[in-house]
Amino acid sequence: MREWLTSLPSFIWLTILFVIPTVLVFAVALKPADPFGGVGAGWTLDTFRDLGDPNYPAIVWRTLWMSVVATAVCLAAALPFAYYIARSDERLRPVLLMAVVIPFWTNFLIRIFAWKVLLHPEGLVKRLLVSFHLVSPDVSLMYNEGAVLMVLIYTYLPFAVLPIYAASEKFDFRLIEAARDLGCRKWRAFYSVFLPGISRGLWTAALVVFVPALGSYVIPDIMGGPASEMIGNKIAQRVFVDRNLPHASALSALLTIVVVLPMIVYLLRRGTGESGKHPVVEAGP
Repeated sequence: MREWLTSLPSFIWLTILFVIPTVLVFAVALKPADPFGGVGAGWTLDTFRDLGDPNYPAIVWRTLWMSVVATAVCLAAALPFAYYIARSDERLRPVLLMAVVIPFWTNFLIRIFAWKVLLHPEGLVKRLLVSFHLVSPDVSLMYNEGAVLMVLIYTYLPFAVLPIYAASEKFDFRLIEAARDLGCRKWRAFYSVFLPGISRGLWTAALVVFVPALGSYVIPDIMGGPASEMIGNKIAQRVFVDRNLPHASALSALLTIVVVLPMIVYLLRRGTGESGKHPVVEAGP
C-alpha cells in the first residue's frame, strides 16, 4: 500500500498528460475531417488510407534514417566523454558536467538560429572553408539534410552524455582492472566488461535521443528545405496550414507506433530473458 500511495501521483500525472492525449490522438485519427478542418462526425479509416500517398514513404524513411544516425553519432560521441568524466578527479567532475549543461541555459531557438548564422553563405564557417579551399563558393551549407543532421546531433548530444555518465559513475571500474589482470586487452575489457555494465544507461541515452529526434520539426523547418522535411514538419503543416486535424492525428499515431513498438518488443524480450534465467548458487569454501 505504501508503494502504491508513493507512485499514485506519478501514475495520475502520466495518465492525464500522456495516456489520455495519446488515446484522443488515435480516436481523432479515425474521424473524418469536416469542411472547416476540424473533426467530423462518424468513424472512418480513410485517413490512414491517405497515408499511402507516394510522398509519405520518402518522408518516413528520411525521418527514420536521420534519427538513427543522429542517435548513433550522439552515443559514439557521448560514450568516451561520459567515461572520461566518470574516471576524472572528483573536483573536476562538476566543471565537466557544467560544460555539458551550459547549452541548456540558452533558448532552444536561439541556438538553432546561431547555427543558421554560422552556416549562412556569408557566415564564418562558410568563409573559413572557402578560404582553405575545402568547399567551392557556390556550395550551400544550409537547407540540406547534412545541416539538419548536424544540428540534431548538436542539440541532443547532452541528452546522451548525462544518462551514460550516470550509469558510468555507478560502475565498478575494478572489474576492468580484474579483466586486464586476467589477460584481457584494453579494448576487449572496455567492450566486454564496461559496455555491458552500463547497458541500461546506453539504452536510456538511445531512447532520449531517438524519440525527440523522430518528432523534430523546428530544426528541419529552420535548417532544412523542402527536400529535408520530416514527419514532424508534415504534422505541423496539417495542423497550422492545411487545417486537417484527423490527418495530423494519423501521422502522429504512425509516429507513436514507430516509437512504441520497438520498446514493447525490447521489454518483452528482456522479460522473457530474465524469466528464463536460473538463480546462481554460490558454492561454499
